[in-house]
Amino acid sequence: MRLERWDGTRVRERAADLAALLTDTVASGASVGFLAPLGHAEAVAWWRERADATEAGHIAVWAAVDPADRVAGTVGLAFPGKPNSRHRAELVKLMVHRSARGRGLGRRLLAIAEDAAVAGGITLLHLDTETGSPAEELYRSAGWTVAGTIPDYAAAPAGGLRPTTLYYKRLPG
Repeated sequence: MRLERWDGTRVRERAADLAALLTDTVASGASVGFLAPLGHAEAVAWWRERADATEAGHIAVWAAVDPADRVAGTVGLAFPGKPNSRHRAELVKLMVHRSARGRGLGRRLLAIAEDAAVAGGITLLHLDTETGSPAEELYRSAGWTVAGTIPDYAAAPAGGLRPTTLYYKRLPG
């Protein structure tokens, strides 16, 4: 599995493949901001918007590509545009296709984003994830700290409000 940082052009070119990953993630019950069922066209449009944000430098996107050239996972960093927050970034859309789970790919994607943040002078990362989700174990085992929980934060893909847990991680620098 190769991990690649994709620029806006590459995100746009592979939007359909990224959309397949996103729809699989939502169909599997992961709360990544969408409700089920998520249509392919809606997912493609969302990724095309991310391509524009990538070109503008607002987000960075990495993709995990398997030997058959399928997108098996992704992770992003979102950078705030305010002068007083250039030291931090938000970890966004860490997703692993159901067929690739359980083999350490999520941990590899998390590590590549953290390493890139350090290289870019970022000293603080933050994220939110559905409370009680499998992702929480990954973040805790990777040294992330719980900042708190917000009840009824977002609707789960199948409906019903769920809490979210906020995490942060201080980085060297």
